[in-house]
Amino acid sequence: MAAPKLYAGARLRETRQRLGLTQKAFAEKLGVSLPYLNQMENNNRPISALVVLALASEFGVDVSELAAGDGDRLASDMREALADPIFTEAPPLADLRLVASNAPALARAFLELHRAYRQTTERLASLDEALGREGSMLRPSPWEEVRDFFHYCDNYVDAVDRAAERFAQRLERHGDDRMAAVAAELEALGVRLRVQGGRDIRRYDPKARILTLGASTPLPTRIFQALHQIALLTQAELLDATLDLARFRTEESRQIARIGLANYFAGAAHMPYARFIEAATEARHDLEMLADRFDASIEQVAHRLSTLQRPGAKGVPFFFVRVDQAGTITKRHSATRLQFARFGGACPLWNVHRAFETPGRFLRQLAETPDGVRYFCLAREVSKPGGGFRAPVRRFAIGLGCEIRHASALVYADDMDLSNPRLFEPIGISCRICDRRECHQRSVPPLEKRLRVDPARRGILPYAVD
Repeated sequence: MAAPKLYAGARLRETRQRLGLTQKAFAEKLGVSLPYLNQMENNNRPISALVVLALASEFGVDVSELAAGDGDRLASDMREALADPIFTEAPPLADLRLVASNAPALARAFLELHRAYRQTTERLASLDEALGREGSMLRPSPWEEVRDFFHYCDNYVDAVDRAAERFAQRLERHGDDRMAAVAAELEALGVRLRVQGGRDIRRYDPKARILTLGASTPLPTRIFQALHQIALLTQAELLDATLDLARFRTEESRQIARIGLANYFAGAAHMPYARFIEAATEARHDLEMLADRFDASIEQVAHRLSTLQRPGAKGVPFFFVRVDQAGTITKRHSATRLQFARFGGACPLWNVHRAFETPGRFLRQLAETPDGVRYFCLAREVSKPGGGFRAPVRRFAIGLGCEIRHASALVYADDMDLSNPRLFEPIGISCRICDRRECHQRSVPPLEKRLRVDPARRGILPYAVD
């Protein structure tokens, strides 16, 4: 079978602009004519093998990055937005991919417009809320804006990740006791560390320079929160530079993103990139072994695995998701083609929902999405105790998975027949955009399909999908 043609005009144009070259100078260095380069940058022609080789040899470009990026995410997000009932007919997926590839700024503008429309509609549906927030109806949600920032950078922030790795090398000088090493670094910063009871997981007094961590929180959480505070104290310039590049619309978004970046630093310092990816490969991604080795929680390890996307040293591309008992997605990151619903819950056929029924156990699933891509999925319930008899326990389920071609790198897939197509369960992204016709768990009809309603017949659903 012939290799698929590579259309990556936007990436090629971004590479040229990053190098500060005109089209003419860039074409000369690539050994092609100016019109040919112009056609490639506008996706009128695919990028040739000679150009790919020239990019690698002349500029040291990681050519695997040409085919990566926002295209699939943007197309998936636009497809879901266009399934909104306000649109009478959605364009074909091929057209959406073309827009995402040729005009990514236009695609993002469309998504922002649709998000503003949804927020306005939802707020108008609640008169009390609409009247109570006069003048704020078109303001985008800061939480969603920050979530999309991490979503579109593959949940990998190179500068922050490398800074955390350098800091982790300093921690190693203090010995194997991570909590003691972190305490020593805090002391060097003139910060006293206290562990005591109370409702706060972390509390910092800047005047007294005292960091207080909750005594009821597990050790991995205390280590993480201490590292988070170290990030805020020592990496302010780096965090601000990253936030400036992101150009958030509101100060709320910027502050939420600052917390997210400090969390990223904490996770990357707790599990430094080179050491962690080596350990993950050696342990064949056994989450419990990795949690024990790095004094981390299962959720922390799973989350870190989804960030191993450093150019030139990538790990297995994972998706990571966390859902609550109502099925609402509270965290979502994906380095795979699987993209999660931006609105509503995840597909009920996914094993992450069944994890609540078997607390403390890993559930495995072979799954196939409507586009024919097959995945190995791992799910587990995680509880976050409140530290007292009457304190509420927060329960979540986490999901981790990869495309089936990477499953052999996971210890969890050892005794499963990965080649038997009958073992793969059909899952989707959202009922509104799922094409499956006979799904017994469908909650709403697919908006891109016509329905047939026969009053004389009733099957699994009260309608048939054409």
